[in-house]
Amino acid sequence: MTHLVEMKGIEKRFPGVHALKAVQFDLKPGEVHALMGENGAGKSTLMKIMSGIYARDGGEMFVDGNPVSPDSPRAAQDLGIGIIHQELSLMNDLTAAQNVLIGREPRRSFGRLDEAALNAKTAEIFASLNLSMDPRTQVSTQTIARQQLIEIAKALSYNPRVLIMDEPTAALNDTEISELFKVIAKLRADGVGIVYISHRMDEIKRIADRVTILRDGAYIDTVGAAETPLATIIQLMVGREVTQSAPVIPDTSQNPVALEVRHLSRGKEVRDVSFDLRKGEILGFAGLMGAGRTEVARIIFGADPRDSGEILVDGKPVNIRTPHAAVEAGIGYLSEDRKHFGLAVDMTVRANIAMACMAQFTSRAGVLNETAMKDIADKYIGQLGIRTPSDVQQVRLLSGGNQQKVVIAKWLLRDCDVLIFDEPTRGIDVGAKSEIYALLEDLAAQGRAIIVISSELPEVMRLGHRIAVMCEGRLTAILPGGADVTQEQIMEYATQRDTASRFSEEVL
Repeated sequence: MTHLVEMKGIEKRFPGVHALKAVQFDLKPGEVHALMGENGAGKSTLMKIMSGIYARDGGEMFVDGNPVSPDSPRAAQDLGIGIIHQELSLMNDLTAAQNVLIGREPRRSFGRLDEAALNAKTAEIFASLNLSMDPRTQVSTQTIARQQLIEIAKALSYNPRVLIMDEPTAALNDTEISELFKVIAKLRADGVGIVYISHRMDEIKRIADRVTILRDGAYIDTVGAAETPLATIIQLMVGREVTQSAPVIPDTSQNPVALEVRHLSRGKEVRDVSFDLRKGEILGFAGLMGAGRTEVARIIFGADPRDSGEILVDGKPVNIRTPHAAVEAGIGYLSEDRKHFGLAVDMTVRANIAMACMAQFTSRAGVLNETAMKDIADKYIGQLGIRTPSDVQQVRLLSGGNQQKVVIAKWLLRDCDVLIFDEPTRGIDVGAKSEIYALLEDLAAQGRAIIVISSELPEVMRLGHRIAVMCEGRLTAILPGGADVTQEQIMEYATQRDTASRFSEEVL
């Protein structure tokens, strides 16, 4: 069988990094070929070469057996290759339809935009994804999960023969993932070849035919997905055995309360939410998309205004109306969208770590003490195991897991007592995920009060000493963590709207 795409001996270098070392990969018509590896293994780099974003430094690439060298995304699209990026590339001020069909808008006479046809065509694509969204809605008003679905719709609008999916489910809930897998099954039946990159190991068993593993920029092996145990795939990825044993949950019920939230409300997004968080505790937040978890975090951090309610830190009311006020109160927030709200990606690791404490490194004359900044950066690079050639490496060149560690370092330097982690392991591989878990548990053991918001129920159950469940803006239950709770119990409270008012009456 002629391969749709075949890549041989692919080489790629960046300043200080040998990203790909003679890597091979191939894709057959109508198959789902998973590409696996830790963050920084070279997966996204290889796919950016396939899709014309990067030029390769060596090696060969073939499409339908013919040698090709796509030198731009448009050239790759002309070859039938489409890509859904892990990092969103939408224009927030445009509508969903304008993003999906950008550059290909239907026109009337004299070149006038046919708005009705634009929206109708986008609605058809949305319907194929079972996505209920008005094509005229502005992208900036949508959650990260719904923006991800718009990104998927945009890629499908090109009718690709080869579709690269880089972490397409990272921001989706179980229902949305099931709908996406139906779309993948249809594409596969039509002969489309799909390259699937994901750190969610259960997904690989559900949809992949073959798995190719990269490690440290090198090709390791290609194995059958059905017959290869997940433990073997993980070991090939990381070069070591990774254990995910659940920790013993400490009893923090007598610890001092670090954060109290009372009757917090904002429109229909957050409705009369009350809870407390103790020092040394990890409080997990679970719920479906749109439940209000991120909205609660943004209000606490002062990123969004509140209509009513009270926030107390160490028992004292605080008037948090801006992120600066939250930081002054000892609260740090790691956004689910770290690229836009947590990092300055074109700046160095050193500058990003120091960013929340620049006054500490600035003289009265306004001169930065680069030596002190370097010393601090080196300290956290070593302490958190940030993999970077140096402290002056641009953050955008780091893997997702290492970017997340840079954000964590920034807030540790600020010495925040309350830390809010929104989707802390989104787009992070199994090895880095294990390191992030250990780091969060260590921070809690040091007495930090931590909120973890995650769309992955196993993650909430793995980390949470207690689990707060939300549904449609209300807090519906606070459940015990660890072995004392099941996914079914969490989902019951995440979907049963009538529990909201009952819970409010019982605990408040």
